[in-house]
Amino acid sequence: MAKRTKKTRIERDSMGEMEVPPHVLYGASTQRAVLNFPISGRTVHPAVIHAFALLKRSAAVANLKLAYLDQRRAKLIVQACDEVLDSFESPEDAAEMMQHFPIDIFQTGSGTSTNMNMNEVLSNIVCLNTGNHIGAKDPVHPNDHVNMGQSSNDTFPTAMQLAACIEIKSILIPNLKQLRKGLKAKAKKWDSIVTIGRTHLMDATPIRVGQIFSGYAAAIDYGIKRAERAMMRLAENMPIGGTAVGTGMNTHPKFSGMVCKELTKATKITFSEALNHFEAQATRDCVVEAHGEIKTIATSISKIANDIRWLGSGPRCGLFELTLPTIQPGSSIMPGKVNPVISESAMQVFCKVVGNDVSITTAASGGIGSLLELNLCMPLIADCLIDSISLIGNIAGVMDTKLIQDMQVNKEKAEALVEQSLMVGTVLAPVIGYDNAAKLAKDAFASGETIRECALREGLLSEEQLDDLLDFKAMTEPSK
Repeated sequence: MAKRTKKTRIERDSMGEMEVPPHVLYGASTQRAVLNFPISGRTVHPAVIHAFALLKRSAAVANLKLAYLDQRRAKLIVQACDEVLDSFESPEDAAEMMQHFPIDIFQTGSGTSTNMNMNEVLSNIVCLNTGNHIGAKDPVHPNDHVNMGQSSNDTFPTAMQLAACIEIKSILIPNLKQLRKGLKAKAKKWDSIVTIGRTHLMDATPIRVGQIFSGYAAAIDYGIKRAERAMMRLAENMPIGGTAVGTGMNTHPKFSGMVCKELTKATKITFSEALNHFEAQATRDCVVEAHGEIKTIATSISKIANDIRWLGSGPRCGLFELTLPTIQPGSSIMPGKVNPVISESAMQVFCKVVGNDVSITTAASGGIGSLLELNLCMPLIADCLIDSISLIGNIAGVMDTKLIQDMQVNKEKAEALVEQSLMVGTVLAPVIGYDNAAKLAKDAFASGETIRECALREGLLSEEQLDDLLDFKAMTEPSK
């Protein structure tokens, strides 16, 4: 008779025994959280798990230097952390590693479940690497050694900020720079093309297409600066070292600075200890501030995407000053229809980021999450923060490669509109007066004439004067 495979193994924590799946690296505390929080089916973001492993590694190095950890245990913890970190180098390995981090986002508000999840996984990796059975807690104990000098109350907010900084540096800023480059290239290429500007969706005065796109490029340039400010705000206020309530109980005064130094070395981002640990742990104000910068970037991207959607509308019954790349069929019923899908995707990203901003602000407020010495919505805040950074970074890259690069301007269409605009009469107002220019516009609209034709018919100006005044390109620069 074949031997039956065990469906569970027994792990123990401070509350007693717990049945745990046989193949996983986590232990009893994690399993309790899995059973307690079957809420969304969405686990803590991989970027936060990666940051936690990097934080635990840096803490082990710091504790070794402080002579709190012996060299063997410190080396084993570092090795275990490196195994977790290395797994994120490929999507397949990352997916396999994430099965050991199964806890729902909507868990204990301090993130204690995730902190213990990481502690247990690292302890069990050490067990396997030293020939011990999973759950032996020897030679490395999840609390005594992996969590040495730490509390969930300072590690989770630190991991959150660390993850966000890494994502901003590695994904958001590079993709924003790519998008800015694409927009600047179009601004330069199309700078000689004069079209009609629009305000309130109504005809306004002439503007060069290059000027329009230079505005888009500038908005993204400001976005890059906002991303850098967000990263700096998060990096300068690291809570690690505050332990339970910010007092630093059970850790060395130099521990925080040493951990930040290790994190700086590993990421090439300058991290520093919070100036006031009580503020750093009792609030998430630095995240509210940083996400405000992130939300502004999303606002800029949505504006650009929506403008391009309007300018590309048509092709026969819309503005159609731009031809957008044809990347997929637009309708299941209307043959040949093509839609501005990248713009629509960007606008949806904006909506999600605004929603994330509301969640973060609410979760960080005294009325909900921030209570006395600890915020109680940290897993949610972390998820929203990383989600926004990732979404904006991804859509910025997609906008450049799938929209901006192959987008074309319909030069004849854009330029033909200028002569037809009634608002070019604005340039005549200093010569014939505002009231006469307004009457001219109304008369031209009623007769179907251009401003030039109507002014000539009314004898308001000579042909030579009109040729001089109705210089459309000159209208796109300040008057001399």
